[in-house]
Amino acid sequence: MNLALMKMWFALGSMGLMFLAVASIYLSRFKCQNRFLKIAISSFAYMCMLISGIIVFVVVFSGPVNE
Repeated sequence: MNLALMKMWFALGSMGLMFLAVASIYLSRFKCQNRFLKIAISSFAYMCMLISGIIVFVVVFSGPVNE
């Protein structure tokens, strides 16, 4: 697997983390009634968003792949 494909899979993984973060925020805001569970799910969602943002930043600013 070359570098371009690895960067593609990392970018797709970060998009998956973003989707998971959005679904978790929706779950914590509108479906949960327990305050502790809301905080735990929201913290998980914000961590997913932070990690995915870092991954996207690294993938985008690492530049094009020389083939």
